[in-house]
Amino acid sequence: MSTHGKIFIVLLISLLTSACGRHRTATNAPFPAPSPSGGPPDSVRPGAGEVGYASWYGDPYHGRRAANGEVYDMHKMTAAHRTLPFDTMVKVFNLENRRATVVRITDRGPFIEGRIIDLSLAAAKQIAMVGPGTAMVRLEIVSTNAGGQAGSFAVQVGAFRKLAAAEGLRDRLRERFRDVFIENFLSDGTLLFRVRIGPQSSREEARQMATLLQREALPSMIVRLDAR
Repeated sequence: MSTHGKIFIVLLISLLTSACGRHRTATNAPFPAPSPSGGPPDSVRPGAGEVGYASWYGDPYHGRRAANGEVYDMHKMTAAHRTLPFDTMVKVFNLENRRATVVRITDRGPFIEGRIIDLSLAAAKQIAMVGPGTAMVRLEIVSTNAGGQAGSFAVQVGAFRKLAAAEGLRDRLRERFRDVFIENFLSDGTLLFRVRIGPQSSREEARQMATLLQREALPSMIVRLDAR
């Protein structure tokens, strides 16, 4: 074989190896469908993430049946995803403005290339994407319904008008508790930053957490994560 031929083969092998390496290390692949047994695969366990564009939907779907059989209410904290199991709780981080919210998967969609989640109007308001219509977001699985119960409760410890104050409390709580997060909420035109611990798998578990916080003179209020 000529020298030029050997050089061509070496370059070809190098390119193929590089391409395979990029494929193995991809981290933003879409979540796969649930397993045949009904439980989520390892890639959609709590903490797993996905990055892409979010959109939102309201009328004319408001009042119609969602894919899980519920009546879709655009004023509740819900969302549509193509593959995540129903009742999966998902944190949605708007990468363009650092706002975040938590939604429950109740519907299927979006079916437009490049979009990974369709938020309710209420959820879209919380991350300030109603006007633009879409936003680059990161999804993080909070809990799944693999065991037949959705982790739909949390304990709210505080609500602040300044993000820095909410972040300070969150960081202090994280020294002792897992799963502390900030959720944005628009109340009468005022943006509030709510500090919450959760999700809890049941109201009783949330009550126990609230009791523990109250013993330490910390305010606590049990909330449903899918409530308005």
